[in-house]
Amino acid sequence: MEFERIADIKRLKFIIETLKESLPDKAEVLDVGCGNGVISRSLGAEGFNVKGIDISDKTIAKAKALNKYPNVQFEVKSAEQLIADGSKYYAIICSEVLEHLHEPGKLVSTLHEILDNKGVLIVTVPNGRGPRELFVTKPVISLSKKNNFFWKALQKIKSSLGYKGTTVQSDADDLTHIQFFTKRTLQQLATKNNFTIIKFGKTNFIEDVFPFSFFAKRMKFLQKMDCAVAELLPYRFTGGFVTVWAKK
Repeated sequence: MEFERIADIKRLKFIIETLKESLPDKAEVLDVGCGNGVISRSLGAEGFNVKGIDISDKTIAKAKALNKYPNVQFEVKSAEQLIADGSKYYAIICSEVLEHLHEPGKLVSTLHEILDNKGVLIVTVPNGRGPRELFVTKPVISLSKKNNFFWKALQKIKSSLGYKGTTVQSDADDLTHIQFFTKRTLQQLATKNNFTIIKFGKTNFIEDVFPFSFFAKRMKFLQKMDCAVAELLPYRFTGGFVTVWAKK
């Protein structure tokens, strides 16, 4: 398995379990914004037929280079281009993508059009008011805009601690979060685009908030404990949402 963080593995398991429950035999799964293709390849290892698409030449090149599954294909393509192809899918994955988009509704509307009427859309996003976004992401974005001494010092510290600015899921040049979804606003996005969220789940709690993240990165039992704690807390405390959407 390419994912190492327990929260990422938990997210992947949610996706796999959802597909096993709802996907017809031999149907193709579409992984939108697949990045480096980690999820696509993980699904390929489980026997699913997968098409991973992304608009980044850089990430698709890496996805192809790492791929060893004949049942997994990667293309540089936008979801909008699939409409022209007349493609329909019983399952579409949109994992850790919407938070990077200026107009997420446009992509969601496109996915509605290419999703089979009986299909499912699996969406995962960070909780915009969760611990990581409040105490790490938003302060870092604010500091980066100032581009001052403190920002440059932070960059050096992060580099020395092994933080690269990319993720195992994507080497894209810009992974800045633009949208900060809450459970309510995610539901509103779904409703506005003729979807109903039929399943809501949680990821972790404070495992990726510094300084706890420094220790959790090296101690898997802390990550496991953190994910278990997240299940006991209200949704507003989770680091991320894992959801299943169906057409209205």
